[in-house]
Amino acid sequence: MTADHPAPSAAGLPALRGAQRERPSRPRAPRGGPVLYAPRKRPRPRRPRAPRFIARLRRAWDRPLTAYYVVLGTGLLITLLGLVMVFSASQIQALRHDLPATFYFRKQLLAAVLGTVLLFVASRVPVRLLRALTYPFLAFSVVLLVLVQVPGIGVEVNGSTNWIAVGGSFQIQPSEFGKLALVLWGGDLLARKGDKRLLTQWRHLLVPLVPGALLVCGLVMVGGDMGTVVILTAILFALLWLAGAPTRLFIGVLGVTAALGALFIATSPHRMDRLACLGATDPGEGDRCWQAVHGIYALASGGWFGSGLGASAEKWGELPEPHTDFIFAITGEELGLAGTLSVLGLFAALGYAGIRVAGRTEDPFVRYAAGGVTAWLMVQTVINIGAVLGLLPIAGVPLPLFSYGGSALLPTMFAIGLLIAFARGEPAARASLAMRGPRLKWKTMRRRTKTAPSGER
Repeated sequence: MTADHPAPSAAGLPALRGAQRERPSRPRAPRGGPVLYAPRKRPRPRRPRAPRFIARLRRAWDRPLTAYYVVLGTGLLITLLGLVMVFSASQIQALRHDLPATFYFRKQLLAAVLGTVLLFVASRVPVRLLRALTYPFLAFSVVLLVLVQVPGIGVEVNGSTNWIAVGGSFQIQPSEFGKLALVLWGGDLLARKGDKRLLTQWRHLLVPLVPGALLVCGLVMVGGDMGTVVILTAILFALLWLAGAPTRLFIGVLGVTAALGALFIATSPHRMDRLACLGATDPGEGDRCWQAVHGIYALASGGWFGSGLGASAEKWGELPEPHTDFIFAITGEELGLAGTLSVLGLFAALGYAGIRVAGRTEDPFVRYAAGGVTAWLMVQTVINIGAVLGLLPIAGVPLPLFSYGGSALLPTMFAIGLLIAFARGEPAARASLAMRGPRLKWKTMRRRTKTAPSGER
């Protein structure tokens, strides 16, 4: 070594070798030339977070059990939120009738408990047994609709005779059970004709489906409940659409139905008054638009986050039916725009999950039944909320799972249970549950097994 570059000492060799090991390897140029450096790699451009989030959302939605969890979760959340709002909106009405403040809430809570039992039963009932009970259930619903018109049995509420007194303060509305009966009977009828390849003939497509639906609609219309008739008609059109009805036939049935609906509205002054209140901002002559206008007042006074739970001013006698038909207006006043958008989001998720169940199944009956239930719930939701917003005439139909009324809640929760059963019955969902079952059971047994101090179990 030269004097300019003295040899390192023995003590410094480990440190020098360690320093050499830590240096990154670089290509060396010939002695006396410049040192060459390796080119640095350019960093990859990061993807935006929004497309990544959307991709994850799509992957989560495509999982086999997503529809099952969405239907179960949204159904229970809507029911629980509805219980809270019924308790808040019905207290003043109960006190005005010299009843305990929790009178309506207790009845709704009892109906929700019974509905939960029906939901569990419907989610476990075999499809074969369900199809075997469609005709008896339709016959039972028709008998109840006939009994409504028998003097001394039928009860008139708000100008419509669609109730039967059961005992005490309990009443049932058979038209609510007629919706479920039409869905199940129509789905079974179309599925059996589809197996025999008869749906390509228009007479087999319409008969006896359309006459049976007209029978149920006629019995309901005799009682004066046109709002329920509109929902029954929507169920009929949904079944025809899913069965692949030709466009000409579909438009023909739609035209006849629209003509009959216009005739029923034109011949009823009460319905004409409701039609005249579309978009009204003033109660008008004789306060005929009082309910529609005060529903708008309730929504407008809610603001972004509402006046607070229980702090509604419209429920103190200004807004009729605050806990039934116009509970969405009280929700907007107390929970604001955030609360109403949350309710709309839950219903939108429920409807989308129902469409997915109907579109992915391989069983024709399940497809018709799931599509009919989804059409029933979504059309009824649109009619109720549209009336509260002043976009549609007031039809007197409750908000599904949300408004007060045990007669409406029980069949609706049974229908939600059917959607849950259909979602679990998808081939991919069955395979996922079959793979998940033993593992969950093993983990549960392991948690419950206690280990002795000696290590023995």
